[in-house]
Amino acid sequence: MMDYDLLIAGGGPAGLTAGIYAARGGLKTGLITGIYRGGKTSLINKIDNYSGMVEVNGFILTSAMREQADRFGVEFIDDTIVEYRLAETPKRLALESGKELTSEYVVLAMGTNNKNLGIPNEEKLTGHGVSYCATCDGIFFKNKVVAVCGGGNSAFTDALYLSNLAKEVYLIHRRKTFKAADVMVQRVQRTSKIKMITETVVTALQGDPLEAITVKNVANGKTSKLAVDGVFVAVGSLPNTESVRGQVKTDNNGYIVTDVHMETSLANVFAAGDIRVTPLRQIITACADGAIAGDAAVKKRLGKL
Repeated sequence: MMDYDLLIAGGGPAGLTAGIYAARGGLKTGLITGIYRGGKTSLINKIDNYSGMVEVNGFILTSAMREQADRFGVEFIDDTIVEYRLAETPKRLALESGKELTSEYVVLAMGTNNKNLGIPNEEKLTGHGVSYCATCDGIFFKNKVVAVCGGGNSAFTDALYLSNLAKEVYLIHRRKTFKAADVMVQRVQRTSKIKMITETVVTALQGDPLEAITVKNVANGKTSKLAVDGVFVAVGSLPNTESVRGQVKTDNNGYIVTDVHMETSLANVFAAGDIRVTPLRQIITACADGAIAGDAAVKKRLGKL
């Protein structure tokens, strides 16, 4: 006898929405939360592009999703998966606590992890001046000078958030142009505390705790020293698919390939959210993926898919 009809790996918007649709459709659903209840979305201070919400805090938004999933009967398992055995029948997920859970269907919604700069002492200085979460650590740099590395929406969001706390914010990006939305770029340009430094990369971290960084202009090769108290890294992400590679099909970057029903190359295994191959990785698209995946599992159980 299986423990669940459906097990969901990941407690962010994709996993929570998959749980809502699956449990509402009658499946006994277990959701394994991983490190963060609500995923990385729960750490975002301000969200203003989620349809229907003019502005909302990430923790508040994901807490509401969790409450809704709980209302429909989703069982939350505060644990971390250490092994996926997806090809077996039933499918088996081994947990850090030593438990093993079984199910007929699985939704993979483990999201992504932040990329690092790949420079010496970065790991050593993490928590001592280097951070990957402005919302988590920004308060420690009140009235100090910080740098944000990156050119996408995450970097611009971090810079704007930190400008409310720090004395000065440098936004460092290796290119002239940005991946961030125009509206985000315009907001940063209007914020006097933020100074944008383009065509530049960080090549070294100095001090312990951090006291300064060495930056290099990629156009002319010149290097210089910049005194900062903190560096926030927002240079992209990598999918959390190491544990399932070889079991389901992925692209060259490790993102999971799915069909329109969010089903992977392995029958009865679905993927939703940032972890899969998709042209847009946003909270609202993660929710949409989760809804499709949860609904598809229900339809499979009913023989309608």
